[in-house]
Amino acid sequence: MGKNLTTRNEDYSKWYNELVIKADLAENSGVRGCMVIKPYGYAIWEKMQAELDRMFKETGHQNAYFPLFIPKSYFSKEASHVDGFAKECAVVTHYRLKNDENGNGIVVDPDAKLEEELIVRPTSETIIWDTYRKWVQSYRDLPLLINQWANVVRWEMRTRLFLRTAEFLWQEGHTAHATEKEAVEEAEQMMHVYADFVENHMAVPVVKGTKTESERFAGALETYCIEALMQDGKALQAGTSHFLGQNFAKAFDVKFATKEGKQEYVWATSWGVSTRLMGALIMTHSDDNGLVLPPKLAPDQVVIVPIYRNDEQLEAISEVAKALQKELRTKGIRVKYDARDTHKPGWKFNEYELKGVPVRIAIGPKDLEKGTVELARRDTLEKQFVAREDVVGVVEGLMTEIQENLYTKAIAHRAEHTTKVDSYDAFKQVLEDKGGFISAHWDGTTATEEQIKNETKATIRCIPLDDDNEAGSCMVTGKPSKRRVLFAKAY
Repeated sequence: MGKNLTTRNEDYSKWYNELVIKADLAENSGVRGCMVIKPYGYAIWEKMQAELDRMFKETGHQNAYFPLFIPKSYFSKEASHVDGFAKECAVVTHYRLKNDENGNGIVVDPDAKLEEELIVRPTSETIIWDTYRKWVQSYRDLPLLINQWANVVRWEMRTRLFLRTAEFLWQEGHTAHATEKEAVEEAEQMMHVYADFVENHMAVPVVKGTKTESERFAGALETYCIEALMQDGKALQAGTSHFLGQNFAKAFDVKFATKEGKQEYVWATSWGVSTRLMGALIMTHSDDNGLVLPPKLAPDQVVIVPIYRNDEQLEAISEVAKALQKELRTKGIRVKYDARDTHKPGWKFNEYELKGVPVRIAIGPKDLEKGTVELARRDTLEKQFVAREDVVGVVEGLMTEIQENLYTKAIAHRAEHTTKVDSYDAFKQVLEDKGGFISAHWDGTTATEEQIKNETKATIRCIPLDDDNEAGSCMVTGKPSKRRVLFAKAY
């Protein structure tokens, strides 16, 4: 099986699309703009899901499930929210099909029109806040900390596997609090949870920050975000957490009795990450040979491939391989022993390299004689011979080492592609030459932000939380600026 991937330098976008398909992660479906997530891709998503789910529960959240359909009237209750999503909504108008008398096959039954049209969920704030009205009466019912794992539909015209599809999988957290302070703390906490997951499990470094007013979630007072930088110098929003103030509580009349018996509106947050994280994982670490997976998220962390000429050799190798598999599994390492006789070892090596398996172990007749195995690392493509009795210790060490190496490499790449500029000309030049994050002064107005976006396609990715707040003057207008912000072209 030849990999024949387009290289990243030739055409990054083509490389990405080919890799997703050839590594068996996902494919386009019979429904335009929607994807089929294949078992290997879904296994990685399940690893992400399990870890995030654990982190949510440790911070006090519970899972629930809400309907896929949202009555159209709910959407009209929060004006800025409907404005933000109106262009992407799929609408259900009828509930029955029938055979057409004129021989046109199956048609929509005009007599089966819904009394009220239903929106296929693009996000669940409205249906959830309508429900919360029944769940919240008193301060004793707060905080309400709910998450749901679901699919959502946003009718996108230009789609790309994992990064932008008309239907995608995600989680959405929706919380209600007695005070503004608690809600802000929740929104910030979830941004930190996301950053922790993306950095420590995906090995992808992120910048934490807030969005500008024009980039905020529809209906939010503040949007916290984590932004990652891909190998091609474009940014990717990896997760967002929103402080919604009392907008949704007022729209859906969610009030509670305080300890003093006064009626007050609750304070809200919502937060989510989606299957876009798969795109971030692929584009941060992978190379021209295929996928590169961090050990923490790899469905198979180690694969063992036997090299043999006859059944007798295979039997002897299998004995060693299965014993090794068992020892590694007792250390909690996920190991696959591939003894299929339908494919040659070279084909298997290619396949596992393409699929990003962190460590490959080959055992041949010579290894049996010498009491060694050949061990190959996916991240550096280095090979070494290891004594049979040392293998488990070496592999255990490699799990940590590969995970850390991928993060270190990604940090170095980001540092190399983060540039401070003071003039608009320099800004345009950097954007043209190398892209990446550009740290520059902006006057804080939406007009200037729009101008930059229209002229360069770069947007303000975030107002970083951990910068030094150095004052200066806007690179476009020369007006005073309190701090630098991060610009980039983005996915």
